[in-house]
Amino acid sequence: MRVRRFVTAFVFLATLFAITATMAADTYNLDRSHSSAGFRIRHLVSNVTGRFGDFSGTIQLDAADPTRSSVTFAIKAASIDTAEPKRDAHLKSPDFFDAEKFPELTFTSTKIAKGAGSTFQVTGNFNMHGVTKEITIPVDFLGTSKDPWGNERAGFAASFVLNRKDYGIEWNKVLDAGGTLLGNEVTASIDLEAMKAKPASAPAAK
Repeated sequence: MRVRRFVTAFVFLATLFAITATMAADTYNLDRSHSSAGFRIRHLVSNVTGRFGDFSGTIQLDAADPTRSSVTFAIKAASIDTAEPKRDAHLKSPDFFDAEKFPELTFTSTKIAKGAGSTFQVTGNFNMHGVTKEITIPVDFLGTSKDPWGNERAGFAASFVLNRKDYGIEWNKVLDAGGTLLGNEVTASIDLEAMKAKPASAPAAK
């Protein structure tokens, strides 16, 4: 009898905790007009920059305890833009992103840990070019604020380095003088502003 009561109490507390955790997190949807997803890679003796114009994401944010938050993020590979149409076409080809075969780059968080200051270490599964790897991204939580129209907004910034060869993107050219045309390390920079979703309207009474 005592065992049954203990089990019942344990299940009740676990359920209550799960409900409380869910209620503590608010849904924030990305405001793409105030967000950006870009990158930088070495080319010969300089760095070439680019960006992706089409991306989306949702953040379940617990502002009181961001470690209990989560994020999903997706980028359309075909939206790459380096301000040079011929280069963009090459980057979309099978030599690089192969955008027709692998149309999206995705990230889904699995764990968030507190770092120094306002930084959080966001661990998750990143998929690019058909390859999925677990990575940890340092994310600076810039806080929350209301805009002039009463919408609650949250800001985040991240910069991290990926090795493109880890994801099967290996195209390069060997130079006559030695070395290669392109670097293997790519620095990604992501700045996000997200707006808190408004609760669904209650159904009208019949």
